[in-house]
Amino acid sequence: MMGGVETTTKTIQRPDIREDTSTGNDTPKFFHYVKKDQIINSAIDGKMVVALCGETFPVTKQAKPGSPVCPDCERIYKGLRKK
Repeated sequence: MMGGVETTTKTIQRPDIREDTSTGNDTPKFFHYVKKDQIINSAIDGKMVVALCGETFPVTKQAKPGSPVCPDCERIYKGLRKK
């Protein structure tokens, strides 16, 4: 490549270390940003969803206004380009 920058891609593996995200009454500590079509499929079929932060889980609760949002999901969501 002449005069350009060579780039490489590598996979970063993240260990599956999860803190207790429950509040003791099966309400999650944080709610995550997930694609709408994944939410519907998970709610109907129990399939796992992948949040913007990489967390995977089945959808069991719907966030209410004012619910705490995962800080990583919120940071990523705010960085997405609006259409």
